[in-house]
Amino acid sequence: MSDLPFPLAGSTLIVGPSNTGKTRLTARALETWIEREGTEGLVVLDFAPELERDGRLLGGRLDRFTAIPDDGWVGRLEAHAPRASAGSQSDAVALAEENAERADQLLDAAPAEPRAVFVNDATIPRQHDADAPHRVRDYCDRADVAVLNALESDELGADHPVSRVERATVAALREWATRTVSLSRGSPAGE
Repeated sequence: MSDLPFPLAGSTLIVGPSNTGKTRLTARALETWIEREGTEGLVVLDFAPELERDGRLLGGRLDRFTAIPDDGWVGRLEAHAPRASAGSQSDAVALAEENAERADQLLDAAPAEPRAVFVNDATIPRQHDADAPHRVRDYCDRADVAVLNALESDELGADHPVSRVERATVAALREWATRTVSLSRGSPAGE
């Protein structure tokens, strides 16, 4: 297993455009944590939608890159990809609201005292409303270690209402996180 470009301590936010290795790097961090610490208090929140667009897979689950252990707590959201699958902006906001409601149910069911939290596509629960509570961030505050990833790009529409809220959410996560790892196309960190 290769070394991580960040320590497994505090909170780490991994950002970048689609297909830059955010999920792969999160999976490597998860594998490293399990190897070092085991699965006690492990929480995996996988909010990523999977949708093919123009021959490219947008999003992707952590289990595409690593085996998720059965003895940790796993919350998987069957998420919509609001901007890519909705016919209108209002339909996209409605899909984002549905994602948020279902993500809240997962967060309500998650263990109260996690040791380590790994979140794939951390903005999905908060793409509908810039003033919505930061439940994912607040949940991660309970853990010793949190590794989250998020799309940071205008590739799905800079002026789209979901994109505007997503940018605000990423900015808030950047401000909160102990460190941010920014990936770009061709970045070796996600390889």
